[in-house]
Amino acid sequence: MSSSLDETFGAAYIGIVVAAMLLGISVIQGFYYFTHHEDRWILRGLVVAVLIFDLIHQILITHTGWVYLVSFSQQPAKLGTVIWSLLAEVLFNGLTAFCVQCFLTYRIWKLSGAKVWLTTIVISFVLSEFACVIAFAIIAFLRVKTFEQLSAELKGLSVTVNAVAVAGDLFIAGILTLLLQRSKTGFRKSDTMINKLIIFAVNTGGLTSICAVASLISILAAPATFIYISFFFSMGRLYTNSLLANLNARSMIRKAAEGINTITGDASISFKDYARHASSSKLVFQHSRNLNATNISIQVDTTREFMSDLERNVVSRDGCLSDFKHGETEIEEELSEVNLSNGDTESNISNGVGCTAV
Repeated sequence: MSSSLDETFGAAYIGIVVAAMLLGISVIQGFYYFTHHEDRWILRGLVVAVLIFDLIHQILITHTGWVYLVSFSQQPAKLGTVIWSLLAEVLFNGLTAFCVQCFLTYRIWKLSGAKVWLTTIVISFVLSEFACVIAFAIIAFLRVKTFEQLSAELKGLSVTVNAVAVAGDLFIAGILTLLLQRSKTGFRKSDTMINKLIIFAVNTGGLTSICAVASLISILAAPATFIYISFFFSMGRLYTNSLLANLNARSMIRKAAEGINTITGDASISFKDYARHASSSKLVFQHSRNLNATNISIQVDTTREFMSDLERNVVSRDGCLSDFKHGETEIEEELSEVNLSNGDTESNISNGVGCTAV
């Protein structure tokens, strides 16, 4: 190996330490998740799976570091050989990424209203990346014995894995951002909640994309070093932490969206893309008018708006943004004095000016 130990095993050692730190954060987030959330078994199983994959991955890369830095320290000739744990870790990193991306794909499917064409594009990215990881692991175990062979046989596949990861993560983050943006209702409070979800979506794809880009640049610019390996070691941890951060943030979003009350004053109501389901109430429209009247004076004494249509709401128990259940909206207006400048005729018709929800 022509590169120095600092650029090879030194870089790999830094990657092992950073991955261990991120694993600790994942465990803390996992503990919080299981003690504060009661989700369906499939979502809890997903969290368990990614944590187990991360733990196995950490064991493998720690074993790799121990062998090269301790066991082979007095045998320089063996430093050029590739041990099994260094190859196996690729598979578990790929499994973690695959699980998290499947979760995000399901979220896109729900948000898009089950659009098959859009979900198919996302699935193609996810499966392509996972297929490349599987191919890398199989070829590496069958053909690779030294680092020279690793560089010669699998450099192209390594570049492909990182490139597909970048493209897939950016596409998923972009689609989630677009779908969330289109879900805005016009209510200031609900839009604030959606903006927070957009931030989480961008962070989910952004962090993993940055790590994949760094790994891609490193393998192209310095293929004889292990700098790219140090970034790759941490990629699975970023996927896990992004998933757990999204799941744990739901309680905060639910509390913030518990309800909105505006009493009197300049209460604004938005009907932008807003479907109302009046399950337990009906609207009685009242209209007072004189056909010959030219001036109408209306005094509104009380306006009360109550919105609780984010049910718990912005995020459902399955971890996905729920289809906004735009219901349970009560708008109450009391018209205490209506002065008509000409005439005494008063009539109630169906398409009125004021409305009272009863």
